[in-house]
Amino acid sequence: MQSKLVVQGLSHHYPDEYTGEDVHALDNVSLDVEEGIFAAVVGPSGCGKTTLLNILAGLLPYSAGHVKVDGADVKGPGPDRGVVFQEHAILPWRTVARNIGHGLEIQGIPSGEREKKVQEFIELVNLTGFEDRYPHELSGGMKQRVALARTLCADPVIMLMDEPFAAVDAQTRITLQEELNRIAMATKKTTLLITHNVDEAAFLGDKCFVFTRRPGKLKATIKIDIPRDRRVWKDLLHDPLFIERRDEILTLVREEVSTHGDD
Repeated sequence: MQSKLVVQGLSHHYPDEYTGEDVHALDNVSLDVEEGIFAAVVGPSGCGKTTLLNILAGLLPYSAGHVKVDGADVKGPGPDRGVVFQEHAILPWRTVARNIGHGLEIQGIPSGEREKKVQEFIELVNLTGFEDRYPHELSGGMKQRVALARTLCADPVIMLMDEPFAAVDAQTRITLQEELNRIAMATKKTTLLITHNVDEAAFLGDKCFVFTRRPGKLKATIKIDIPRDRRVWKDLLHDPLFIERRDEILTLVREEVSTHGDD
């Protein structure tokens, strides 16, 4: 299976904005995400997860190593990578439909084709009937569905997600996790998710990259071979394989916290 994301020997240092001291955020990280795979990244706070995502998104230059998406070096932001941020990064002056179609407008897609594709993604994320609403009229969960649909509608090679459900309540988070799993089945989009939530990583990931405490290194890669059509919370809560994989990931993360202390 072809890898859509390849990271080799990635390291990153940056000066602390308050002390000026050198911060070693990532150290010799190598990983790959194959086409159609949903990968999750977990680790203790301060281990460089978000730094990694910002590098992959092209928002942050890195100190050493190589990052390739679909065989091309990452040297800055590009349409081959779509990012869903923790905050609802949608445009407040645009309706749901116009937010979702924003990337297609930038690409110069004709209006008829654009409207058809936007409607497909509105239906995919269960926002039918809300096409003409503005962000201030939506709940937090609905705003994040808009952000997700906008990213997918632009059809990037890989979707990068930075704690996308951290700002919503627990029940909404569960619902959005199940919806994201359904969307992953429907689109088969290659995805990398950054999360602090081990349950979320095990529920959504085909594989999970576990990082050490800072400087972040790849400690382990855990494969989670649970068919997507079985990934419903009421069933997985009692599924032996899910419990085993989740506890394996949790143990690896806790080792870092208990041994070294959480940053």
